[in-house]
Amino acid sequence: MNIIGPDTLVFGVEDTSACEQFLLDYGLSAVGGGRFEAMDGTGVQVCAADVQSLPAALPTGSMLRKTIYGVADQATLDALKTELGRDREVTVLDDGSLQVADDLGFVLGFQVTIRKTISASMEKINAPGTSVQRPINEIGVVNGAQPKPRSLSHVVYFVPDAEKAEAFFRDRLGFVTTDRFTKVGPFMRPAGSTDHHTVFFIQTPPHMQGCEHFTFHMGGPTEVMQAGSNLESKGYESFWGPGRHIFGSNWFWYFKSPFGCNMEYDADMDLHDDTWQAREAMPGADNSQAFLLQYREKWAPMGPPPKP
Repeated sequence: MNIIGPDTLVFGVEDTSACEQFLLDYGLSAVGGGRFEAMDGTGVQVCAADVQSLPAALPTGSMLRKTIYGVADQATLDALKTELGRDREVTVLDDGSLQVADDLGFVLGFQVTIRKTISASMEKINAPGTSVQRPINEIGVVNGAQPKPRSLSHVVYFVPDAEKAEAFFRDRLGFVTTDRFTKVGPFMRPAGSTDHHTVFFIQTPPHMQGCEHFTFHMGGPTEVMQAGSNLESKGYESFWGPGRHIFGSNWFWYFKSPFGCNMEYDADMDLHDDTWQAREAMPGADNSQAFLLQYREKWAPMGPPPKP
């Protein structure tokens, strides 16, 4: 199954204005009709909770109604329809995409991916002992920059049965487990992606089932820091970070959002192929991040400016 990764997350919310403003402040671009996109066209669809065309909400009231995955081609879409249709209803929507529920009741969509190629410079660093990466006279940071999210990275689910969730994504959708937190759940990537993970399942009691967080890739750690600082300055509450994870190695910064879940910035995630051997570790602070930083407002180690 040549699934590439999540194209769109569809939410049904009570306060559309707050959610839309948050996505704008986060850095996504409004393209109309409640859709907000990253640079490659992946994004978030915001709908009022009572829109009749939305899939039904989970009994827990999670605002995430649907995760739409992009696939490489029509052949993959046809293969998914055949495979999933063996034991469940698969609906073909007017746009040709598929809609189906997984074994835990999450509604999934599948479509030929909308991701477009983007052309944007990456963050470069210079270090003694290596060739020059950032050219002479090219500065590495611009004060007041407003970095833009580049691509929808991953979504994390609270699930009542992480083993069952993993089995469905592995056996029916062709995902691969890259790493695992013991008695918590797996990090998984689809066959069409080398990202360390595009989904992570966290074992929780049934009443918590839903979206725990989702995130977009940024251009590098500096962009994570600048985007997070910008969001802090707008009054949003930081939840975790900034820091750098161990599994996946991605830089991170999480914020509380009006979507009933956290929203993260990430950058510089590990890439893996089928030769990678999955690791396992106990959950906890030591295995969740290599280091954690603490945000504070800008300051300078000096007194007030001299009097005229």
